[in-house]
Amino acid sequence: MKLLEYEAKNILAKYNIPVPSSVLIKSVSQKDIPLPVVLKSQVPTGGRGRAGGVKIIDNQQDLNTAIANLLKLPIKGFLPKTILAEEKMTISHEYYLSLIVDRPSGTVRVMANINGGTEVEDNEADSYINVEVTGKNFDAVGEQLAECYNLPEQTFVLQDLIENLYDCFTSNDATLIEINPLVYTSDNKLIAGDCKMTLDDNAAFRHKWKFEETPAEANFVTLDTNGTIATIANGAGLAMATVDAVHDMGMIPANFLDIGGGANTETLLKAFNRLGEYPNIKAIVINIFAGITRCDEVARAIIAAKRQITELPPLFIRLAGTNFDVAERLLADEHIPILATLEECLAAAKQEVSR
Repeated sequence: MKLLEYEAKNILAKYNIPVPSSVLIKSVSQKDIPLPVVLKSQVPTGGRGRAGGVKIIDNQQDLNTAIANLLKLPIKGFLPKTILAEEKMTISHEYYLSLIVDRPSGTVRVMANINGGTEVEDNEADSYINVEVTGKNFDAVGEQLAECYNLPEQTFVLQDLIENLYDCFTSNDATLIEINPLVYTSDNKLIAGDCKMTLDDNAAFRHKWKFEETPAEANFVTLDTNGTIATIANGAGLAMATVDAVHDMGMIPANFLDIGGGANTETLLKAFNRLGEYPNIKAIVINIFAGITRCDEVARAIIAAKRQITELPPLFIRLAGTNFDVAERLLADEHIPILATLEECLAAAKQEVSR
């Protein structure tokens, strides 16, 4: 489940991770917005600044017009329901900081760079620090961050920050927390200027998550336009594992798709249509462990795709979890088989590709 920025920052704040003071805006008529302010479109995609989705407003005359324009500005196909209005900070420097799950090693790792912000993609791969955080080495990791950022006087602050961030990461079953930029202000404070956070849908039963619905396409990433296998899964962890398993079987995954929590027939059908954009797809592997996303919704989307999409590649389906019995009946009525394991799906897909 990929969160919007304001949702991610609300979680950070609960773990004493500094974030800018802010107000949520849902309509042009909203009052009591302090100026100057940074208005940020809340859409589940990057590149908002370059697309015109971030505006700095210094006077009341421009405020309502800017809000109205942002609420009707689509960014990469997403129209915001909410605008985040944040305090305007005086920035001395922007750093990069993230926590990720490293699947091959089964560890949580910290990645950091002295250069963050909009130009982070220009950083060389070997310029990042990349270290494991275990829950017992916060002091050492904080020291490494202070050295990386050239902020020795902030060592204790960074040690506390990484401890709180790790607590946030593990307590919420996150697979990614990316703070970019981590802002160093003119009054020597470190503040999460922006945040991307992805939570593992498979852990939904442990939480009472209530977030804005994010369409399935939001977590759709092209890996290889010439790939032969398309993948659909729910939860970032399961989606990554599915892609890795396709690769380990000697096949070429075309995409990463985490349909997220609460996906319905309509959003899933859109995802199926997007898969049709790849010219060399020989099979679609569907790997769902249902929680918030229900098996019967997936089954209905599969049936709709079979009926509506001409030349749909063969489907190799593994379903488990919520409403599996309903999904099994629906698919059986359409003579669409369910396979017991991902391994069976991959073996069958490999046979299809080799034909």
